[in-house]
Amino acid sequence: MKENEQHILSYKTLALVLAALLVLTGLTIGVSYVHMGILNVPIALAIASTKVSFVLLYFMHLKFEGRAIKISFLCTICFLAIMISFTFWDVAYR
Repeated sequence: MKENEQHILSYKTLALVLAALLVLTGLTIGVSYVHMGILNVPIALAIASTKVSFVLLYFMHLKFEGRAIKISFLCTICFLAIMISFTFWDVAYR
């Protein structure tokens, strides 16, 4: 990949990503009204993670970055997952 090469996404791709984000936002609102017991938080986190993935991949162009940036991002996500799981574990066993 050349250093000055630009990745320009088409308006169609951006519109599809926006539509997916709007649908997922509606799904988030819909799920918030349904009582699913202990599954409420994991489902909300899964929807939010999907939305964040779309934003990072398409609007922040992570999809087109080099391997080092992708690996550092994945390490950050793993660290965040560990910290969130520690928080859930701490709350569960108080």
